[in-house]
Amino acid sequence: MSCRPPPHDTLIKLFTDRPQLAVEILRDFLGVDLPATPLIRREKTTFNTRPSEDIEADVVLVMGPPQTAAHAIIVEVQKDKSKDPEQIARYAAAVWLMLRCDVSVLMICPDRNVADHYAQPIESGLTGYRLRPWVLGPDDVPVITDPQEAAAHPDLAAMSVMIHGRDRKVVEAFAAALTDGTDEHAPKYYEYAYSMSTPEIRRLLEEIMKSASTEWPVYSPFAREHFGRGKAEGKAEEAGRSVLLVLAARGFDVPDDIHARIITCTDLAQLETWLARAATAQTLQGLFDEVG
Repeated sequence: MSCRPPPHDTLIKLFTDRPQLAVEILRDFLGVDLPATPLIRREKTTFNTRPSEDIEADVVLVMGPPQTAAHAIIVEVQKDKSKDPEQIARYAAAVWLMLRCDVSVLMICPDRNVADHYAQPIESGLTGYRLRPWVLGPDDVPVITDPQEAAAHPDLAAMSVMIHGRDRKVVEAFAAALTDGTDEHAPKYYEYAYSMSTPEIRRLLEEIMKSASTEWPVYSPFAREHFGRGKAEGKAEEAGRSVLLVLAARGFDVPDDIHARIITCTDLAQLETWLARAATAQTLQGLFDEVG
């Protein structure tokens, strides 16, 4: 059984892990004028009182103090054209109604044709309301070949590997940044890059990471099979991380006690059961409830 989260969920996790990433993309790469505030927080992604996929966004971030929102950012990851653009306009309207502040919609589209599709102005159907999302397509993701730049922006470097990883220099810069020993979160970004990349880029990533450091604690299935880390405890570690990634992608705030219970579990069968439940559980307790 594969425990790897889908690329869509991994991209969402990049923004939930570090909300400032959305601000940097809008301000530095897309030229959006945003409020100058260090305060940014996650907001609930469901905007009404009834369960509805129709107005539930991937990530909602709010800039400014809790009492007075200065700006809201909706982050949507789209790998195809399946979402109705009018739905994106409804997201922005719903956040404005809820927070009464200006709203930017940031679309992350790894495919060029999908990026072009969502970059068009959206006619909402409401007279006078026309939304134009900000779109980060593959041409907008920087080609990071400098290890120092990769170390300073590991989340963007992981996205650079996803989009530009066929360029060996991009993967080499990412590997050098992760193996310098200064970032305790390096394995996490390795997992992100690996999960988001094509099989071809994954093989190159494995090869370069192995040559960069024989002590690198790689966790991917390829590494475990080919580099001798295929032990049961290693598989349990991977499964535990996958459970937590799925829960985070679905918007759950996992308390420390539950986090510890999942990450320290060594029963692979139990972890695989939790992983399956994590995709549909309505509450965290539902993850652990025994089926009678």
